Amino acid sequence: MALGGGTWLVQNKVLPGSYINFVSAARASAALSDRGYVAIPLELDWGQENEVMTIEGADIQKNSFDLFGYAYTDPQMQPLRELFKGAKTAHIYRINSGGDKATITSGNLTATAKYGGVRGNDIKIVIETNVDDSSKFDVSTYVGTKKVDTQTVATIADLQANGFVTFSGTGALTTTAGVNLTGGTNGIVNGEAYATFLDKIESYSYNILAYMGTDDLIKDLFVQFTKRMRDEHGVKFQTVLYRKSAADFEGIISVENKVLDDGKSEASLVYWVAGQEAGCPVNRSLTNKTYDGELTIDVGYKQSALVEGLKAGKFMFHRVGDKVNVLDDINTFVSYTADKNEDFNNNQVIRVLDQIGNDIAVLFNIKYLGKVQNNEAGRIAFWNDLVNYHNEMQKIAAIENFKAEDIVVEKGMDKKSVVVTDYITPVSVMTKLYMTVVVQ
Repeated sequence: MALGGGTWLVQNKVLPGSYINFVSAARASAALSDRGYVAIPLELDWGQENEVMTIEGADIQKNSFDLFGYAYTDPQMQPLRELFKGAKTAHIYRINSGGDKATITSGNLTATAKYGGVRGNDIKIVIETNVDDSSKFDVSTYVGTKKVDTQTVATIADLQANGFVTFSGTGALTTTAGVNLTGGTNGIVNGEAYATFLDKIESYSYNILAYMGTDDLIKDLFVQFTKRMRDEHGVKFQTVLYRKSAADFEGIISVENKVLDDGKSEASLVYWVAGQEAGCPVNRSLTNKTYDGELTIDVGYKQSALVEGLKAGKFMFHRVGDKVNVLDDINTFVSYTADKNEDFNNNQVIRVLDQIGNDIAVLFNIKYLGKVQNNEAGRIAFWNDLVNYHNEMQKIAAIENFKAEDIVVEKGMDKKSVVVTDYITPVSVMTKLYMTVVVQ
């Protein structure tokens, strides 16, 4: 069973765990774990079905063909190239699972694709007489023009499955210059498939969740999942969606600009933004980050549209000379209150808060929960760890003006509870210059 987590209003929680609120300090106005982890569902022509695949950025180029049926440089792999511009690790789920497997029967031999999907139709089986032993045959498997396997055997029973096909049948082999598998289809993508993905991905750790699509019902599904995980379970991550600024929530980043390339979804920029947000260090921002991907982005926005977009919580790109840059690294939260001011619209601030929330929860759950007495000595030990952690955050300029007395650790309303009050000031990058030039 998972440990408890989330926000708290009164000290009435049942499950052991960490319950953490983030609020703004009152103003004179009315008005260090790793990053780089993404979770994303993808429509794929080939690959493992009904399971989450964890792919490392360092390995994707050499493993792309075996995992997804295409070389990393293939046009079909462009979404992953965009994603791994910033991401280090991706939890990928094939959202169109359940398609038919391609197959072919040649003589007594039947070859069946390992996975369902249209890429199976590009598999070809070639059977030739072995040049050194005429009683044996060389059975080769091709995917497109690439030979992926050759086996020298006497009968069908000697054949072993490889990474792309399984073999069945009995009796003797007969030569063939090449027969293609047929009948492979991709599975159907619907709301149920996305609900299954979210159910499976719930137990994984990631900085960014993403959905590349325009279906409002699916986007709503991701918004509700994000709110539930952040607020009820204390799992801190952000979700990147396309044109969902109405979410008005610090956990949702809404990409506004559409992609203009033929054959590409207008929402395809989600891949790049998701990777960059995941990989952005806790003490950095994507503001003014130059887009370095392969897509053509619509940046035909007037100055007034950019201003209104920022006010509405839209993550936008604009043209700077001959480059396309991120306008401001913001999320969709715009309904500011005394407890949650405009700082919560800043993704750099959210990264700091999420980092602190996640790291302190891990610290408490591993080192203190059920192990350390809730007496003065135990609370002092916890306080010391919190102070040391915040000092490290200050060293990397993620927070500033921190003093040890900014953290207070007290006994809660019952003997099992500990209450921490934590005053922090996240650092933000410079985004606006106001300058007065005096001419003498």
